[in-house]
Amino acid sequence: MGSRIEWVIDSCQLLAGIGAEFDSTQPFAGKRIGTGIHIEPKTVALLLTLRRGGAVVVSTGNLGTTQPEAVTYLRENGVEVIGGPTTDADEHDAHLREVLARQPDVVLDNGGDLFVRYLESPYEHLLGGTEETTSGRMRLVALRDRINRPLLVINDSAIKQFAENYHAVGQSVLESFLRITNRVTNGRRVAVFGYGACGKGVAVNFKNAFATVAVIDPDPLKRLEAHFDGFAVPAKDEALAEADVVITVTGARDVVTAEALTILKDGVILANAGHFPTEINLAEMRSHPSVKEVRAAADGIETLLLDDGRRVHILSGGHMVNLNGPRPLGNSVESMDLGFALQARCLEAVALCKLNPADVVVPVPRWIEEAVASAYLGGLSPKIHS
Repeated sequence: MGSRIEWVIDSCQLLAGIGAEFDSTQPFAGKRIGTGIHIEPKTVALLLTLRRGGAVVVSTGNLGTTQPEAVTYLRENGVEVIGGPTTDADEHDAHLREVLARQPDVVLDNGGDLFVRYLESPYEHLLGGTEETTSGRMRLVALRDRINRPLLVINDSAIKQFAENYHAVGQSVLESFLRITNRVTNGRRVAVFGYGACGKGVAVNFKNAFATVAVIDPDPLKRLEAHFDGFAVPAKDEALAEADVVITVTGARDVVTAEALTILKDGVILANAGHFPTEINLAEMRSHPSVKEVRAAADGIETLLLDDGRRVHILSGGHMVNLNGPRPLGNSVESMDLGFALQARCLEAVALCKLNPADVVVPVPRWIEEAVASAYLGGLSPKIHS
């Protein structure tokens, strides 16, 4: 894993350039950055870049996605990592609270976990921070007035929407499905729940892999867009009854529950690509009276055997399928290099007080997006432009 981490760090050219700049500018000197984030090789590259800017970095992972080798690498390179891999919500909560007990000056949040807990015991010297995800923005937008500090939502960046969410998430979810199941997608009926940028990417990647794709979304405008994009838009129950593969990517809870067990076909595969492991209510499914046996996960696949002989397979225990299961790789290095360059520049702006007090739960400023886009394009081969 060490060599893979080094490969990833070497491949993050934007972060390398920012890190070289940070060596001299030291925007985080005397400041502590606290974060709860997926701890894997690409986040290692980000956190070490922040260290180069003078930050004291204290981090913990997210549920079900922490990679032990990445934790070890960070600790060996001066980052305090609290806890390790866990799928226990109470243990995860304790780790998050321990990060906040260090009273960081700047917070890099992922899913709103840290800012929600910060509001329980606020302290004055917090300058603000960033939120990585749509799921987090959905939690934090109603808390704007209480947060009352600059908080930039990376996922509302135009760059992150098309580069990471549409292109990279779709690609990595397809890759993870193939790696974990070793099943073909050709001719499979795939139901994608959610048609935001991530859902669009998942749908088009499975379509391009010769699957027949249906899209389910409560928003009629999203369904209309999916229809114009060439996807079927059936009712939820119809989609579930016909699907060979079901993928949730909504940011909502209980998208697929035990009620679905009455209509899912034999051999269906369920996977979640949303941030929180609550889109598929696996606990409710396991305890449903129709389930006569739960076959423990083998290489990331758990099987529920129903009393009528049907089998329902769930990938990665309902956690993010592209960051869980055997040898999880997550999104492409280049897409995350772009997203984490946005993170580094946004955190720099917060630390140097370059933002307005009203910039609370708002998208990345245009000037930061333009700087990151120009830096990425500037590093491409001249042949790309010819």
